[in-house]
Amino acid sequence: MKSSKYLVPVTALAAMALLAGCATGGTGGQSAPALDPSTKVSGDITVWSWDSAAVALKRKAKEYEASHAGTSIKVVDVGYDNAYDKLSVGLQAGSGLPDVVTIETDRAPGYISQFPNGLIDLNPVLGDKKADFDQSKWTASSNDKDQLMVAPWDSGTVGLYYRSDYLAEAGVDPASLTTWNALISAGETIKAKTGHTLMSTDLSTGGGFTMMLQQQGQGLFDADGNVAVNSPKAVEALTVLKDMNDKGLIKNVKGWDGRVTSAKDGDSAVTPEAVWWIGTLTGEMPELAGKYGVTELPAFADGGVRTSNSGGSGLAVPAQAKNPNLAASFVTWLLADATNQADMMKNEGLFPSYLPALKDGYFQQPDPYFSGQKVYELFAEQTPNIPSINYTTDNAKAQDIVANAVVASVLNGADPKKTLDDAAKQIATATDRKIAK
Repeated sequence: MKSSKYLVPVTALAAMALLAGCATGGTGGQSAPALDPSTKVSGDITVWSWDSAAVALKRKAKEYEASHAGTSIKVVDVGYDNAYDKLSVGLQAGSGLPDVVTIETDRAPGYISQFPNGLIDLNPVLGDKKADFDQSKWTASSNDKDQLMVAPWDSGTVGLYYRSDYLAEAGVDPASLTTWNALISAGETIKAKTGHTLMSTDLSTGGGFTMMLQQQGQGLFDADGNVAVNSPKAVEALTVLKDMNDKGLIKNVKGWDGRVTSAKDGDSAVTPEAVWWIGTLTGEMPELAGKYGVTELPAFADGGVRTSNSGGSGLAVPAQAKNPNLAASFVTWLLADATNQADMMKNEGLFPSYLPALKDGYFQQPDPYFSGQKVYELFAEQTPNIPSINYTTDNAKAQDIVANAVVASVLNGADPKKTLDDAAKQIATATDRKIAK
């Protein structure tokens, strides 16, 4: 799930709660209860979510109740702006949370680490289906003991959206955009022949740097939690962004609204973005139907990975849940079922992390907005290829420093290697972590 609301940072209250989180995770020093898959479920549960996810949950909850006699599910739309405040405070206090909560993938590792006993291990009900899920989501949703603390729901598989009319006018074949260097070369041609820049992005928030890093199988930290923002892969990603801007191929815009407005105005030729951008295009700019196409994300080298991830969420069962077995049963029924996952894609646009769902005929249908291209098929094929990366509790802090480094290099001309070396030192000082060798 993704929209302008999902770009809002954790508020001060939530951040304070996370930083203050005790090692017990609000369970009084005891371990979270273990699930019993053999239990016959009954009774009622409450689920927290927001926006389109809440709509999907309310709809599917009625179906679950109909097929599971004696159960009742209440779904509460707590609103995005309140969700993480409530979750952080509830985990800290050890009370006040429902039976199921929605957590975005990029926030999950922080909660898992900060509140190790705050969520229930879902492996007893989902562990045998691990291979059927987007592995990048499974990794981000598990702790260092390989316990699954958040069940993967939707993925933000990334592709390259392009203005087919601009590329046609410039004589650029979309199939030729196989590497970032090829894209930059095409961008120069497009600008010379059409006057349009190559890409619109918000450099103040990183300009897609972390997306490009994950494409190469790396996060801001390595597998051991060491600072990795100055690795050769990171330098290459930042160099690509700087090269684009040096050649006048980037239009720097402000925030989500700026990106949407720029696309609507037709400023640039391509947009590297997740599958959910389809909903933004069709919903915000229907007048551009027939002028867009999608291809794989350019690789950093021939034969390299041609996708990444941006966005997505999962469902967790707090340790304080009053009816954990019913909660886990509902989560499993909803997310580890191809029919249910495909149904939520068709109705609410939640692109499945459950890979068997991607075989549904819906993902092979031609899309008239994209001139009949089978766009969802492309994203379905790329989802299993998303590289897994390591997240830490310091990702948000590191992201702010990295975003400043992107501005310093791309907009102000600083050397990418030196800029990222400086950023790594700042992150190491701020987090008391070592810099990866």
